[in-house]
Amino acid sequence: MLKEEEKFEFVINHESDIPKYQQLVDGITNAIAENILQKGDLLPSVNVICKTYQLSRDTVFKAYSILKDQKVIDSVPNKGYYVAGETRKVLLVLDTFKAYKEVLYHSVVNNLPENVIIDVQFHHYNIDVFKTIINNGIGKYYKYVVMNFDNAAIGPALSSISNDKLLLIDWNIQAKKVSNYIFQDFGKAFYDALTQAADLFKKYKKIEFVYPDFTNHPWETVEFFKKFCGNFGFQYGIITDPKKFNIEKEIAYISVSDRILGHFLEQCKEKDLEPGKDVGFLSYNETPMKKFIYKGISVVSTDFKEIGTKIAAFITHDEETQCYVPTKLILRESL
Repeated sequence: MLKEEEKFEFVINHESDIPKYQQLVDGITNAIAENILQKGDLLPSVNVICKTYQLSRDTVFKAYSILKDQKVIDSVPNKGYYVAGETRKVLLVLDTFKAYKEVLYHSVVNNLPENVIIDVQFHHYNIDVFKTIINNGIGKYYKYVVMNFDNAAIGPALSSISNDKLLLIDWNIQAKKVSNYIFQDFGKAFYDALTQAADLFKKYKKIEFVYPDFTNHPWETVEFFKKFCGNFGFQYGIITDPKKFNIEKEIAYISVSDRILGHFLEQCKEKDLEPGKDVGFLSYNETPMKKFIYKGISVVSTDFKEIGTKIAAFITHDEETQCYVPTKLILRESL
């Protein structure tokens, strides 16, 4: 075993917005991740850290307490602190729980080593909830994976997390040039998917996009829908009030809400209309059950399993990650 002075070196940035205790936490967890520190290695004493890096005892004690709570380090009276294990905790912040989020979550977990623990929390598009989740998690996790949303307070809330530890996912609404991200394209990729279904839409006299006022789906999708209809000469409408969703024969419907899909199928049964013949339906976001519902629901969707795999790769490798996961059209009997 190397002496502690040779084993661990820490760089403190006194000008950084990142709290000093978090910089110490990050320094130790990074050293463990890079095998600079290994299980059983002795850490510098509180006094040594304070003297060497000009930190207060409270700052060092706070950092060591956080690491002890995470079971990353432990202490023995009169001997000091040592590396207790290689367990790493990751914070995964999602918007809401839905079936396709479960696919994403399991894909992440199934591609991680056993020493990585995922904490999942949901912000429900509430900025106060979001800020509380982030503030409570600062300094407690090895990596942060965040599904953000359209709110000006998101950027400041995430500013205390270093770029190399933060991954933004799903929607390009807060990313910077230096950000790590895995996004889906809600605009042109959606337009391209609709183009592939253009011949099927010709069976219908009109296309209605159901964008209920309770959704948080990016409006960009609606703009590209209007562009598609204009370029291909389709009559179209946009329904924002779900109470006005009343299906009619020879109309095709596109919806970003699975609640609307349920209403669609109920009305088909009540009005004796056959999906894919009398009326059409294209759903947003693939779920495990949509290929079994009725005779199969056509979907336009990104690959949430692939997103999960890429998230796991970001967590386990210290590499810059900036990519878009393709969106594809899956045709079934409903269209």
